[in-house]
Amino acid sequence: MSLRKALLAATLLSLPMAANAQSWDPRVSGVYVGAGLGANYLMGTSDGVAGRSVETGFEWGWAGVLSVGYGFGNGLRLELEGSYRTNEIDGLKGAPGRYSRSGGSAQSYGAMVNALYDFNLGGVAPYVGVGIGYQIHNYDGIRGTVPGGTGAGTRLLLDGDEGNFAYQAIVGVALPIDPVPGLALTAEYRFMGTLGHDIDARATTPAGVVTRNTFEAENFNHSIMFGVRYNFGRSAAPVAAAAAAPAPARTFLVFFDWNRADLTARARQIIGEAATARRSQQVTRIEVNGHTDTSGSARYNQGLSERRAAAVAGELVRLGVPRNEIVTRGFGQSQLLVPTPDNVREPQNRRVEIVLR
Repeated sequence: MSLRKALLAATLLSLPMAANAQSWDPRVSGVYVGAGLGANYLMGTSDGVAGRSVETGFEWGWAGVLSVGYGFGNGLRLELEGSYRTNEIDGLKGAPGRYSRSGGSAQSYGAMVNALYDFNLGGVAPYVGVGIGYQIHNYDGIRGTVPGGTGAGTRLLLDGDEGNFAYQAIVGVALPIDPVPGLALTAEYRFMGTLGHDIDARATTPAGVVTRNTFEAENFNHSIMFGVRYNFGRSAAPVAAAAAAPAPARTFLVFFDWNRADLTARARQIIGEAATARRSQQVTRIEVNGHTDTSGSARYNQGLSERRAAAVAGELVRLGVPRNEIVTRGFGQSQLLVPTPDNVREPQNRRVEIVLR
């Protein structure tokens, strides 16, 4: 096989695959629900407590989200999301060093309203989004003991919660699961931040003296999540529409007397039936084909078949059929309905066939 033929064959084989890859849109249409779970990193915060510098550090924790939304089918979707994040304290630091006996955890939970846009890449749908909402940030028993130096042994406790305005950015990708229409797996990165939160802070010296103030905790989260999404608006996998089968041609036969091209009453009745059928079905072309028997010369019969076709076409036009829909042809004695020898007067061969296509 030559290189040109091989390239042509590969191109032809790839056409159905390309058409199938572009025949459906993986973007969300209608109501959907989603859920995600993954790892969360909470950035630390520095502030002063009882005249001391205190810096929090957190371990990797986990985050979860539940959402319900609506996709407009053009890539845009809106959703309402509830989320929860938690991280254990990794340690407290401050002059003169790392605090001992540290413990506790931090949580963030609340609701967000997101606007997202899905991109159509055929098999997958990357998406980006932004959101705003309200998040409660909670410090749950975060504590530590001041190391050696002035105030050594003083116990610090950060405990309490406060809500504030929150915002987030989302980058993800959805992979539709073809055997389950509407179901997709998701993977995404989220950054969520809030305005500052005033957390109750308490310092207790070894002598039992208690100092109270507030610790302004920042709340910046980096989350990597994997999840599922189900789109109720996509109830069945898209399939290519089957091409409509063309309607079968319908044929009417008009018979003539020997050596005549004029129309009898019965002939006009049949032509009228053909004109009526043409109005009741989708017809794009009407073929009017004239024929003769084998009596007479072939040359004479050719002309006679053409005159018979013209007579039938004229009657169709008189009955309202546009002339540009009609194609007339004469076949003489070349297409016999009933095979006969030469010079045989066969009535069924003296005809005009009206074919509706």
